[in-house]
Amino acid sequence: MMETAIAFSRYLIALLFGSALAVRFAGMTGTRKNNLAFGGFVLALFVLQLFCLKTWGMAVTLKIYPLISHLPVAVFIALYLKRTWLISFTSMFVSFLCCQPPRWIGAVAGEIYASVAVDHALYILSAFLTYFLLDRYALGSVRHLMERSVKSCLLFGAMPALYYLFDYTATVYTSFLYSGTRAAMHFMPSAAATFYFVFVLLYYAETQKQAGIQRERDMLDMQLTQAQKEFVALRHNQQNAAAYRHDMRHHLALLQGLASSERIEEIKEYLHTAQSDMDAITPTRFCENETVNLILSAFFAKAKQAEIQFEAEARLPEAFPFSDTELCSLLSNALENAIIASEKMDDRRESSIRLRVYSKNNKLCIDIRNRYQQEPIFHKDLPVTGEQGHGYGTKSMVSIVEKHGGVFRFMAEDGWFIFQATA
Repeated sequence: MMETAIAFSRYLIALLFGSALAVRFAGMTGTRKNNLAFGGFVLALFVLQLFCLKTWGMAVTLKIYPLISHLPVAVFIALYLKRTWLISFTSMFVSFLCCQPPRWIGAVAGEIYASVAVDHALYILSAFLTYFLLDRYALGSVRHLMERSVKSCLLFGAMPALYYLFDYTATVYTSFLYSGTRAAMHFMPSAAATFYFVFVLLYYAETQKQAGIQRERDMLDMQLTQAQKEFVALRHNQQNAAAYRHDMRHHLALLQGLASSERIEEIKEYLHTAQSDMDAITPTRFCENETVNLILSAFFAKAKQAEIQFEAEARLPEAFPFSDTELCSLLSNALENAIIASEKMDDRRESSIRLRVYSKNNKLCIDIRNRYQQEPIFHKDLPVTGEQGHGYGTKSMVSIVEKHGGVFRFMAEDGWFIFQATA
């Protein structure tokens, strides 16, 4: 009677252990709703297994066990937890592999003591211990590997899936593993070693790829942060200009005093200084949008200082579905690239930048073109440069346009390098 109770408990614990690991790997949290749903699901599976066991016996139940246990777990993860089918099945395969150490511990203990009850009891104890250790120390790593990318999930789940298929094929549906043949003895160790070797190589390549993506993401974040700082500086200049205009009465009072004393040269010098200060901080007005005005004013001044012809046509409303930081990063990177290319021209008199930015159907339309000296190089329709640390501005522009569901293109035509975008 005791052995029967222990055996019955083992089957329930095995189902609970494997299912709980699978849903935890897939990301299920321990909320009351989740616990109730999972508890009801496991109970229904256990009742189904008992029905199959009583109706068809142990041999048939073992053969259909994947259909009445493992497949429902994957379906539960996919439908209830809303995970992808790849993650659902990978979680199930990994949990099946994790069920093996308790089984081995129980089997070894049972052989030592020549007792089936000891086998079952040690299995139950080691299952609880294994679950605790995996939940505490391996859960985060498993989730990270599965969620990192599709390729990473496939690499991680390949070996557990192979073991699952081999275990059922070689021990349940056939007796291949127990046949004693050379192939049976060497297949699983060879397959495990091969998968490990391939996994290390491919995972290293995947890690390097992800590290590169992270570096690019960090650089784009830095671009946006820098654009935000530049925009704050432009706003500060605008406020300085407003303050300067506000203080005009003080300047007039000083000029009146100098005029009363007939100090003409000092008046001329003061007016020249005041005019220079005002020109330096007063933004040129291109359109109704103050953000665009500030950006274009700053680059208009840079182009003028570099003796580059700059033509701008801007027709944008005051409000627009782009953040100030995004507008600043998009226009600043495009104009900065145009100025850099123009400065490399041998004859500065031939350098020219033309900009058109306008709104159409509540979409931002941009056309920025510049003359160039060196023929631009394109890779996957994007301009590239061999200079270290360059090229992130272009990626930042593309990222912003794509974020708003827009389209873009870079091209060289009739001596003009052209960037066009609609978003």
